[in-house]
Amino acid sequence: MINYKHLHYFWVVAKRGGVTRASETLHITPQTISGQISLLEESLGEALFRKAGRNLELTEVGRVVLSYADEIFSLGGELEETVHNMPATRPITFKVGVADVVPKTISYRLLSPALELKEPVRIVCRESSLDALLAELALHKIDMVIADGPIPPGVKIRGFNHALGQSGISFLATAELVKGLEGSFPQNLDGAPLLIPSDINLVQARIFNWFDAQHIHPIVVGEFDDSALMKVFGQAGKGVFMAPTEIADEICQQYGVEIVGSTEDVTEEFFAISLERRITHPAVAAITETARTWLK
Repeated sequence: MINYKHLHYFWVVAKRGGVTRASETLHITPQTISGQISLLEESLGEALFRKAGRNLELTEVGRVVLSYADEIFSLGGELEETVHNMPATRPITFKVGVADVVPKTISYRLLSPALELKEPVRIVCRESSLDALLAELALHKIDMVIADGPIPPGVKIRGFNHALGQSGISFLATAELVKGLEGSFPQNLDGAPLLIPSDINLVQARIFNWFDAQHIHPIVVGEFDDSALMKVFGQAGKGVFMAPTEIADEICQQYGVEIVGSTEDVTEEFFAISLERRITHPAVAAITETARTWLK
């Protein structure tokens, strides 16, 4: 790789018209400058100057190298000026990945404390599958992953699981659908049309196990990767759907539905996954601290 200090000495000599004048500009002895340029010529395998009487003139290769040096040091000057003119208080960039199975309202409630820090923060939020996000975390492309479970067994990443808390599950439906349900909760779910998270959601298996324990057999009419889409179907009266109890009241207001019933026997868990055992990023610290007071 080219030595840019040697290139800079060459550039000053070419611009000043000689080694003596360059030494006055650089405050370095002519012998040192000549030695550095010789090393540059040796690394390039070409002469950059030739004698022209008592002066030096550029060779053909020297003129090519000078044109590149002009551009390199011009860009360096622009870089320095840009950095010096940047505002003193630059926002902290917080890159977070949210597993696509985490409800949007939960994601917002978890991430919003990062924007309430004294230091300005700019959130870069990505949503994808947990496997894809963990791969980006391993490459340091994101700072943290929010998921509905810890790092899955078999995933080869040296990350750390930070439990944020858990929430019970509430079942919701339109007022018209609720009127048609017979009996009290949870038996009124027996035979009811049900909208359920798909099997990429860890909570699905827990729900089915709970139904079996309660001897309840709802009719599953839809499975959804996206909880927001499931809520839209529920809003349209297509079936009873579920959500974490901690945000059930917000969902009722937003979608115009009612709570059929709630249970603490089924819980949905939430984790922050990072490459740090001890959390140091201020945004991650704010999220974990707030979540642990909000979630159980």
